[in-house]
Amino acid sequence: MLFDYFNHISFSQPWFFLLFAVIPILVVWYALKNNVQSGSIILSDTSAKGLSSWKNVFRHFPFILRMLALAFIIVAIARPQTKYDLQQTDGEGVDIVLCIDVSGSMTAQDFQPNRLEAAKAVATDFVNKRTADRIGVVIFAGESFTQCPITTDHAVLISAIANIHNGLLEDGTAIGSGLGTGVDRLRTSPAKSKVIILLTDGENNGGLIDPKTAKEIAKTFGIKVYTIGVGTDGYAPQPVNTPLGVQMQNAKVSIDEKLLKEIAGETGGKYFRAKDNESLSNIYNEINTLEKSKVEISSITRYSEKFFPFVMAALALLFIEQLLKFTVFKKFP
Repeated sequence: MLFDYFNHISFSQPWFFLLFAVIPILVVWYALKNNVQSGSIILSDTSAKGLSSWKNVFRHFPFILRMLALAFIIVAIARPQTKYDLQQTDGEGVDIVLCIDVSGSMTAQDFQPNRLEAAKAVATDFVNKRTADRIGVVIFAGESFTQCPITTDHAVLISAIANIHNGLLEDGTAIGSGLGTGVDRLRTSPAKSKVIILLTDGENNGGLIDPKTAKEIAKTFGIKVYTIGVGTDGYAPQPVNTPLGVQMQNAKVSIDEKLLKEIAGETGGKYFRAKDNESLSNIYNEINTLEKSKVEISSITRYSEKFFPFVMAALALLFIEQLLKFTVFKKFP
């Protein structure tokens, strides 16, 4: 515990430690001074040997206390202190909505462990890298839902992403509704840069808003949309409920790439195709690079003085030394 205390202490005037060289000089001087033969008397009573009492054994104790006090004083004038580094972040971030497809087809296992879990993992990693941004999460299947409004509380955001799972919404793929809800989260945002990252593995087949209408609304509010099509080529294994229980079946991968390219191109974004976990991770890294936040981090260092305990310890030792000198070790003429 004492080691931890000193591990966090630095000294602003360490050159005062050179004064420790005085202590050995004082010890030598004291030893030479006390080496002088003192007067002696001859007693006839051999019981006088008792004069060699504990006082003789501890007669150097006051000097030891004085040297310890001097050591504490030297440490005190070297100004021990603890340092606190405070970082203040200022700048202009980006408001982002992660729009994630949670339809039944997102349980396909052409990604590990499946498309939805892979999407959640890269979304969490993306959030951790965007420390200065406000981010929200919208999920969609046959309908859409705001899983987390845009926020700077990334711990809450990551928790919201972790709680996403298949079956939260009516099944289907309502790309227009998902995009429309994302636009609604951002339309009143004061940020100069507003972005939606829309991830899906299918074709629009439901919802109350047509994807092209949602695209036009996004353009009106100056929202850039990055679109990601998720899924391998051909067929992918997908768990399906049957009377015999859950069984794996090969389902055709059908992504409306034309629509996704149109949405991205007309809003100033970009379309990506992810066929495995690695390519999906690379896509989010590329978007992270494209959407830079203007952030200035200023560092403030504050010091807290810690010399007071050493001064008090020195005073206490000097008090004890004087007390012993004028009581227990008092010399009579």
